This record gives sequence, C-alpha cells and structure tokens, in this order.
Amino acid sequence: MKRSERIYTYIKEQSAQLPADKLTGQIGLDAQEIADKLDILRNNVSKELNELHRQDKIVKFTGRPVRYFDRETLAALLNVDLDQGPYQFRDIEECRRLFGAGGQDENPFARLIGADKSLKRQVEQGKAAILYPPDGLHTLIVGQTGVGKTLFAHMMFAYGKAMKKFGEEAPFITFNCADYYNNPQLLISHVFGHIKGAFTGADTAKAGLVEAADGGVLFLDEIHRLPPEGQEMIFYFMDTGTFNRLGETTRSRRAKVLIIGATTEDPNSALTKTFVRRIPNIITIKPLAERTLEEKLDILKLLFMEEAQRVKKPIRISVEAVKALIGSIGTGNVGQLKSNIKLLCAQAFLNGIDNPSFIEADFRMLPASVRDGLLTLSANRQALAELTQYVSEPLLVSPPGGKFKLADEGSKEGFNLYQVVENKVALLKGEGISDELIKQIVATDVNVYVKDLYNKKHSVNMTTRERLLKIVDETLVDFSEQVSLYVQKRMNRSYRDRFLYAFSLHLSAFLKRVKSKETIPYTEIEGALPQDSEYMRVAEEIGGLIEEHYNIGVPQAEIEYIALLIESANDDELEEKIIILVATHGKNTASSMVDVAKRLFSSTNTDIIAIDMPLEVNPQEILDQTTAMLRGMECQKGVLILADMGSLCNIGASLSEQLKIPVRTLDMVSTPLILEAMRKVDIAGMDLDSIYESLRSFKGYEAVDTHEEPLNTQDAIVTICSSGHGAAMKIKALVEDVLRHAGRFMEVIPVGVMHLEERLTEIAAEYHIVAAVGMKKPAMNVPFIPLEQLIDGEGERILMELVAGSDIHIMSPVADGKGKNTMVVQRLCEESLQRFLTFLNPAKVMSVLLDFDRQLEKELHLNLSNPLRVRLLVHCGCALERVVTRSPLVYKDDKSAVDEKKLIALKKAAQIFDETLKLRFDEDEYYFMANML
Repeated sequence: MKRSERIYTYIKEQSAQLPADKLTGQIGLDAQEIADKLDILRNNVSKELNELHRQDKIVKFTGRPVRYFDRETLAALLNVDLDQGPYQFRDIEECRRLFGAGGQDENPFARLIGADKSLKRQVEQGKAAILYPPDGLHTLIVGQTGVGKTLFAHMMFAYGKAMKKFGEEAPFITFNCADYYNNPQLLISHVFGHIKGAFTGADTAKAGLVEAADGGVLFLDEIHRLPPEGQEMIFYFMDTGTFNRLGETTRSRRAKVLIIGATTEDPNSALTKTFVRRIPNIITIKPLAERTLEEKLDILKLLFMEEAQRVKKPIRISVEAVKALIGSIGTGNVGQLKSNIKLLCAQAFLNGIDNPSFIEADFRMLPASVRDGLLTLSANRQALAELTQYVSEPLLVSPPGGKFKLADEGSKEGFNLYQVVENKVALLKGEGISDELIKQIVATDVNVYVKDLYNKKHSVNMTTRERLLKIVDETLVDFSEQVSLYVQKRMNRSYRDRFLYAFSLHLSAFLKRVKSKETIPYTEIEGALPQDSEYMRVAEEIGGLIEEHYNIGVPQAEIEYIALLIESANDDELEEKIIILVATHGKNTASSMVDVAKRLFSSTNTDIIAIDMPLEVNPQEILDQTTAMLRGMECQKGVLILADMGSLCNIGASLSEQLKIPVRTLDMVSTPLILEAMRKVDIAGMDLDSIYESLRSFKGYEAVDTHEEPLNTQDAIVTICSSGHGAAMKIKALVEDVLRHAGRFMEVIPVGVMHLEERLTEIAAEYHIVAAVGMKKPAMNVPFIPLEQLIDGEGERILMELVAGSDIHIMSPVADGKGKNTMVVQRLCEESLQRFLTFLNPAKVMSVLLDFDRQLEKELHLNLSNPLRVRLLVHCGCALERVVTRSPLVYKDDKSAVDEKKLIALKKAAQIFDETLKLRFDEDEYYFMANML
C-alpha cells in the first residue's frame, strides 16, 4: 500500500469512530499524531496530507495544530453536501453555520454568527424568553437599523419549535407598525381586528393579527410607532391574554401569543413607561461596528456565499475589496453591508459574464463611498494590521456555499517584496490616494505579509536553512545568515529566523533584478520609515555589506525595502506583556505611586499605566477613559488591575467584556505590591493567572521599614578615580548594575581625587553616603570598597550588605547559584565582548556564558576568581563568534601537556552552547581554555 493510501485509510478509520456527541470544535488528526502512529516522518506526512486535501479527500480544520478529517464521513455526520471542495474551516461550528447543518433538534442559534462571542448574552436572553414557564416572556429587541433584529426574532421562534414550546404548525406573524403610523385607528384594527361598522368602510368584521398569531409569535417591528392607545391595548393583552376587536366594548376574546417587538429607538423615550414595564425582557443587539473583526469577516463571507449561490459561480474577492467593505461598515450595519456586496457582485457578474470559471469582485468596482472604507480603515493601523493577518490573499467563495480558502494558497514558493509593494502601490495610486497614506498602508501590509509568509512556511518540520536551500543557493544563504546575526546584534533583539527567511528571498530577487538591469518602478515607499530611525541606519549598514560582498551598487530605494524588512520581522510575540493598571481614588495618587515604582524598578519594558479618580468624577467616566486607553494598546495577554477600593475594584468585568481580554483585579494597592507585580511581569514571564495567584498572598517585603517615611531617601554611593570622569563613570556603571538588579534606587556620584574631602563634605550635606568605591580611600569615615575588590567579587558582596543595611528595601540580588554575585563579572564581560564581537549579541549570549561558568566550576569542584572568570568567558564569547564565522584557532603547542581532566570538564560544560545556541566549539579551542585554568 502506498504511503498516501496508508495515511488516508488511517484518517478514514479514525473519522468513522468519532461519536456524534463529540462533533464540536476542531476535530480530526494532526500530522504529528499520524506520524507517530504510522511510523512515518512528519515531513512526509505533511506533504501527503496537503496532497490529499488538494484531491478533496479530506477536510482541513485550521488552527494550532492543523487537523484533518475524512470528507465523506463529515458530510454524512452533518447530512450536508461537501462535493465542491477542497474545504477548510476554522472549526466544526463554522462548517455547520455555512451549510446550515443539523436537523430540527439542533439549536438554531448555533448558526448565528457571534452566538458564542459578542452575542452570547443576547442568545441566552432569547432562549430564556422562550423557555420561561408557562408561556415564555414577551420581549423587546433594540438595535440600530440593519443589525439583524428580525433575524434574531425568527431564531427565537425556531428555537421555540426545536424545544417543543410551539407546535409544528405554529404561526410567526410579522407586522411593521410604521406602515400605519399616521392612521392609529387603522393600525389598531390591523393588530386586533374590527367588527362590522366599527369605522367608515368597515363593511364586514375582520380578525386581527393577534388572532392569526394564536399559538405562535406576533413580531411587531418598529413597535415605537404604535400610538399610546395601541400600546395600552397591547400591554393589557400581555397582562390578561384577553383583547377586543375595534368597536367591541368588552374584552372577551382570548389568544396565547408571544409578543416580540423591535425598535431602533430608546425604549424609555419612545414608548410609554407603563408599556416598557410590561416587557420583562429587553435584548440589545450590538451594532456591527462594535463586533469582533472575526465576526465581521464571517458575516461578509456568508453574504458572498449567498451571492455565489445566486449566480451559480465562484466569486473571487480581492484583498482591498474585503478591506474596503469592512472599513465601510457604519450605521447601515449588516443590511448596508449586504446591499454593498449585492452591488459589487452584480457589477462583477456583468464584467465576467464570459468567464465560465468564476467572477472577479475587484476594489475598483466598488462605489466611491465604499472605497473610502479603505481610507477609514487605514487610519487605524492596528485594525488594518489585524485584518491583513486574516486576509492576506484573495478569497474564493464557491457555491453551494462554505468553500473559503486563499485563492493563491500554495501557488508559489518564492517571495518578491517588490511585487507585493508594486501591486499595492499601483492599485492605490489608481484611486488617487495620497502618497503619505500609501506609505502607511504599504508598510502595514508588508509587515503582516512578512510575518504570515514565515509562519506559513514553518508549518512543516524543516529548519529555515533547509527550506531556504531548496529555493536559493548556499552562498547566498551563508551571507544572509551573517547579515541576520549582524541585525540581531545591532538591534539588540531576537528575530528568530523570520528576518533570515524574508531577507534571503528578497536578496535573491534583488540580485536577479540587478542582473536583468530592472529598476524599481515605484518610489512611494521612500519615507515609509523615518530617515533617522534605527531601522534605516541598520539598513544602510547592510547595504554597505551587500556592496562589499557582491561588488554592486545598492540604491537608496533598496535601503528602504531592507529597513521595512527589519521592522516587519520584529519578533513582537516576545515583546508583548501583561499590562498593569494602577487605579486609585484621588487626583494624583495612582500617578505618584506609579512614578515611584518606575524609578525604583528602573525598567522601561513594563507596560504600566495610572488611572486617577477624583472623588467628584463619575465611575462610568473612568471606565470609558480606561477602555479607550486600552483599545490603543497591545493587551491581549491580559490586564492586571491594582486598585485601592470601591468602584475601581469592579471595573475589571466590564473591561473584560468590552475588550474581550482576560482581566484580574487586586485591591488594597501599595507601592510594594506594584513593585512585585512589575518584577513578575517583567522578569518571570508568568501568565496573568499565575501572577494574580502569587500576588494574592503577597504581604510586602521583609526589609521594609514600618515607619511612614518616603521611599526615595537621599542615599548615595560615591565612585572615585583620578579625574572623576572616565574610570569613575565606568565604576558608576558597575555599581548601578548591581543596584538595579537588586531592585534598589540610589544616587551614584562620580568624583575625582583632587579636593576629594571637600567634595565629599558637600555631598554629605545633601546625601547619606552609604559607601565609597574606587581607587583611593577617603579620610571621611565611610565604608570603602577598593576597585580590585569590586572586580574580584568580594566587594560586590560587601556593597550588597551595605545597601541592605540602609533603610530602604532591596530585592534579592542576582547570584550565580553559590552565593557569589555576578553582576560585575557580567558587566565587564559584556563591555569586552562589545568590542570584540560583530555577529553575536553579547547581551543575548551572556546568560549562556554564565551557565557555562557555573557548570564548569561544578565539574572542576572549585571556585574561579572573578578576573579568571572574566578572561575565560570573554575567550568563550570570541570562540562562539569564530564558530559562526568559521574561523577557528589552531593550537600549536604540545597537546599532551594539557590536563585531561580540565579538557573533559570544559567539554561537558560547553554542551550548553550546543543545546541552546546550536554552536559547537572546534577541538583546539578547549586546549586554549584549559591553559587558562
């Protein structure tokens, strides 16, 4: 049996075993499960799965990981036609929604987009209204025109039939009160009926809508158009179940009817108070603009699916058309969006009437008012970037519904940044969009495109280098790897392999363009990034490396492209953190606490904001202000609220509901609590729930003085050298590192030996001098730490004890695991490595070097002195660089004279480099290091 047949047979067998009650969420098998079970390499399994999907034998459920399910089995389970594939869905609920899967017993609300998200509460209200004994709750649905009030009422009725609250033949009667708003008598006659002679022209008696709806639902749209006397008759009927026709004097008629009203107005102002009081259940439907982007896209796809069914052809929708339609969503809501899509598809149908394959729905076919939606969307770069992540390529929608996939998915392996930009610029220029706006749109789209490109290509188990070697030659990959390391060092951040992947493919396209003497046709991208930005400076340096390596000129426009690549490849997933929100009563209380905490913590990486609530301000204003502030921030990992008391402790639930993010709240906020929260968010990398649970039991720091004294006392440390500048400044930097990692805020003042005592007297008048560090012991009676003692490690320990003895709390210092502080060693090593390393980032490899040091001392059963540790670690850092540049040292002395035990210990300790950095020392390097020990 062929490999693909084995895989398909296994999927089919496993799919057939799925119980019907487990048909939820993402179903099926992922590539790793299949690989483990059938003992096939995962790479090969992924390849065969993609081919089986293209052959329409299996259905794909996107997500992490991607799962696959047998198409025929799924069609049988859902009782739907899946013969127009290949198909891919987010989950089984999307499949049900798109195909209307399920019988009479199914929950009709499951097909409502947003039923489990933004409309979850409304759906629960709708269900409760139907099920409430004995005959349900009369309901009023409130919402703007076009939000789907009528659809929601129909779903309530369908749910009632599914739950056997209504009979199979139960009626659903609709009446729009606006049709007769100028004739109250005729309107009441329609609703309740009339007797013969009740008014002029009433030649015969006639039953009204209430009687027609007996046993079912009467849906009164625009119910606010009912005159007061009509509302009075309706609420009397709701109270008693009795009514009279127009002209009758007694209410002797009876009917069992569930009243569902709908209005676009505020019920409290548009309806009588007595009428509103009679309606116990008011459901408010959110405007489409306030619903999630995911839901907007689902609605858009569903509407295009309906048009595809009408024209009996697939519809291909351009990315810009999708963005414009989403951006044009306003007060018209779903109704207006539906009209816009109908108009677009009608134009597309006319233009593609001779095309038997599909019709093309393009951005240019949209009316100007809808095309402006792209400009509206581009004003919010965050929203534009989020949408581009969902829709980075055209959509293809095929009848009879449900087939949503990227039209060009898998059609090309290459990456041509020029083509991405040129296509975008050409389209936008044709619409007369300004150059500045073009730059913004292009920069955002490229940013998302680069991330999406790399993430898609990493869906199989291959290294980036292996994947690149299938597309570009090895020498180009080698050069690109050097550039990638250079960029990481210069930008002082991790790019993983994303930049390497995108840059290699772009460099290949650039060299091809140079060879064919093609020019870059559009220069609108110039200025997309500020000329003085770090991205531009690094891009210019890379341009120099390219010129030197390939002996060609690199134009300025190309520098812009490279700068855009560097920005787009940012590993922002690593940078997003939990946001700390400090909220207190008073005009400046929270701001003051946050300011002190920032100064004490000495970190710029923690996202912390202060919310001050003066006593006279309404809590709702504070909630609105906070919501607006958080909307503009990356806060998907969650928000930790540190509040003092009262209403501020209760805003978390509202924030979570409005922003769809996790929120946790702690009360009785204090500065130590803020510091501990900052430490755990910034250093520990814990998730929101873990931080919340750990802080609930936090009682403050042990060394905190219980007296009410200001946290920022005037303590200082003096650093001394001959001039008070060069060496003293370096000593100052060393001391500040020790203090910062100890969580201590203290002034460090450099001074020279000239007039030392007078200068110390001046300083002592303003500060309490905790210690002096440097080259000369002062006559003043203050603790002194010589420079050589600081470097040796003993001085660092003494300094920490002196600081801990002062009247301000410190956090636990960074230690090497044996009680010996390493901050001075780390600082000296980093400074040396900064001078010697070109491709590796000293700040990034330093932690690995310290791990190597700890393991080596453990293997050798000895403690190295700090000077020796600095020499050894600097040599190791340079050795790692030599591995990257493939330029190893050669040991020419007698190798047999080297201590074998030291070599063995070095090799064991050096395994950490192979495990973490994937770098392995050349054999001769160990002999050089062994000689140092």
